[in-house]
Amino acid sequence: MRIAMVSEHASPLATLGGVDAGGQNVHVAALATALAGRGHEVVVYTRRDRWNLRTHVRMTDGVDVVHVPAGPPRPVPKDELAPFMGDFGRWMARAWTTGPVPDVVHSHFWMSGLAAVQAARIVGVPVVHTFHALGLVKRRFQGARDTSPDDRIDLEKSLVGDVDLVISTSNDEVSELSLMGADVERTRVVPCGVDLELFTPDGPAWPRGVRRRLVCIGRLVERKGVDTVVEALTRLPDTELVVAGGPAVEELADDPEAKRLRSVARDLAVDDRLELVGSVDHGDVPALLRSADVVVATPWYEPFGIVPVEAMACGRPVVGSAVGGLLDTVADGISGLLVPPHDAAAVAAAVRCLLDDPELHARFGRAARLRAVARYGWSRVARQTERAYVDVVRSRRTAAGAAV
Repeated sequence: MRIAMVSEHASPLATLGGVDAGGQNVHVAALATALAGRGHEVVVYTRRDRWNLRTHVRMTDGVDVVHVPAGPPRPVPKDELAPFMGDFGRWMARAWTTGPVPDVVHSHFWMSGLAAVQAARIVGVPVVHTFHALGLVKRRFQGARDTSPDDRIDLEKSLVGDVDLVISTSNDEVSELSLMGADVERTRVVPCGVDLELFTPDGPAWPRGVRRRLVCIGRLVERKGVDTVVEALTRLPDTELVVAGGPAVEELADDPEAKRLRSVARDLAVDDRLELVGSVDHGDVPALLRSADVVVATPWYEPFGIVPVEAMACGRPVVGSAVGGLLDTVADGISGLLVPPHDAAAVAAAVRCLLDDPELHARFGRAARLRAVARYGWSRVARQTERAYVDVVRSRRTAAGAAV
């Protein structure tokens, strides 16, 4: 098939760790590559955010990235991109009416969905959509701090009726979509995946000292709940916390969340056991994960959460918040432990449970790797996604034939 992926703010070529660059970038890049490996032609459409980017870039065999000229050719916060989606959709529609028409369009994130539906209607192809995050959930947890456009929730409710199928990354999201009025018969759960050849238990690890080590990885934003882990350090003597994410290490002094975390650590007198390392290349993440005794992920909410799965693939037990996608990925009491969000005491107790029992720690690590291999390899995720595409294409053709 010819597959068009639309990912307006999350380019598969982006450097990870910034405020708007994280799991979705990894997901789009890996899914496109895995589908190309199954013989499909994939073109990823993302917004041109620098003036000197070439329009077409070959990412890997079978995958091209197209930089769409919608909005100014400079970085723009994703919550300010909605006004440019009309131009984004019109540009794709022109490309598809004058060039090869995709068999299916798969949009990622709500604004991509708006542009994809607009363009796909003109050429008559089905749209599969993955939200990656829902405005209704974000507003619930962030309240007045939510910087999403005011009409995001209403537009997402309309979008679920406009697309042919919603691929959700977790069962929790299906429940949320149902509350929004979505037809659950037009949803399907396909998780995010992990590179099982890159993320392995064996291999190099970051150097460390004699202290026990916790690792957190992700964008430096407040909702990731890293401050909860910092507070847990007060109950975990001889334990250090390494936090990766955000800008490059030399720019952390100016990052608002980095400054806040360091302030929290100073107030709690654990600043000597907190290390912020800034952005880490994706290829270096496995070594950092292998250096951890426990990987901790304590967001307030999390649509999926790729880091816990990457940690599991590296054979590391996870202590995570019992929210969103982590309810699916972390098998509580088997491959990790789930705790309530915002609960530093519970985080500390779960970490101590694993650190103080080497046999349990080892058993959880083995189970984590097995779970990652069984459920989250990209080859499996690509097959499930391919099946979804085939079904919507077949359904659209059947409906077209019946209308004749």
